[in-house]
Amino acid sequence: MITRELIIETATGLFIKCGVKTVTIDRIVKELHTSKRSIYNHFKDKESLLKACLAVYHAKVKQENEEIIESSENAIEAMGYLHQKIVGRAQHVNPNFFSDIINYYPGLLHESYRNTGNFAHHQLVLLAEWGIKDGIFQEDMDVEVVGKTVLSLLKLLKDNDMFPVTEFSKERLTFGIMVPYMRGLCTPKGIELLEMQEELFRVSI
Repeated sequence: MITRELIIETATGLFIKCGVKTVTIDRIVKELHTSKRSIYNHFKDKESLLKACLAVYHAKVKQENEEIIESSENAIEAMGYLHQKIVGRAQHVNPNFFSDIINYYPGLLHESYRNTGNFAHHQLVLLAEWGIKDGIFQEDMDVEVVGKTVLSLLKLLKDNDMFPVTEFSKERLTFGIMVPYMRGLCTPKGIELLEMQEELFRVSI
């Protein structure tokens, strides 16, 4: 039976692998070995299907992030494992997945992110507050500004136009962008901890 969940799972996999523009309803139908009617029984068009796919995708990322944070010993360790997960995801997502949504479905990506509670920003704020409480981060730092800044820096790491992958490895960008910024937020205790856990940020992918 072709369920709504199966359609979303299949379409999401195709969108992530191939980008959104090139994946038509016909291709999803072929992948599922079904008929268009089966798709349109659940979704009125490709955009409504994409919206459902984004909701599931963001919910999954949010849950993965929460599990990492809950299992980490401190904020810096959590940042290291989150960074590994972010870089790992980027290797399995066609860059056109996000650029197609931005270009052909303006506002849809931000809408989906807002509907999931702007989770990445709130998780980073939580990490900042946790680090301050543990004496790892400077107590006078503006956690809201830091949260937004880290998100912007993470986007820079994925900007292949500014940093072509042939010249800039993810590790080079991490230690040229993210780690120096984190070091600037740290207390002496935090710097010592960051140096001890530096390997967490050495992604060779």
